[in-house]
Amino acid sequence: MNDQVNADPALKPNKRTLHIFVIVLALIAVVFFLLPKPLAKTFTQARLDALNHSGQPVLVAIHADWCSTCKTQARVLGELLPKAEFNQITMLRMDFDQQKEAVRSFGVEYQSTLIVFKDGREVGRSTAEQRSTRIAELLRLSL
Repeated sequence: MNDQVNADPALKPNKRTLHIFVIVLALIAVVFFLLPKPLAKTFTQARLDALNHSGQPVLVAIHADWCSTCKTQARVLGELLPKAEFNQITMLRMDFDQQKEAVRSFGVEYQSTLIVFKDGREVGRSTAEQRSTRIAELLRLSL
């Protein structure tokens, strides 16, 4: 009796199967790297300090999930920030309900407040603004 186990030839990968597998993996990698980066990073004081120290333009968006104005602002910022004019701005999202101490440290009383920084200092803020043109004007202050 033969002690060798013969593998089923149908289970052996052939060159075509391997080629297709490599192509599929390559496509997955390309799609992953082409996906847009997240619009906002979670606010931390350390993150803001590092960005300000580097001189990078920063937008801090004070947001509440239940706030309809905040949702409109998020949509508008989602349209503006990827544009070439604004794509160097880093957006930090501060949760109005969960980051109360940080909210107070900025003297913010209301969600839907947008604050922009240039060269490490605050250069503008607005509350409840929803118009794209006005938000774009605010963002330009950080550039």
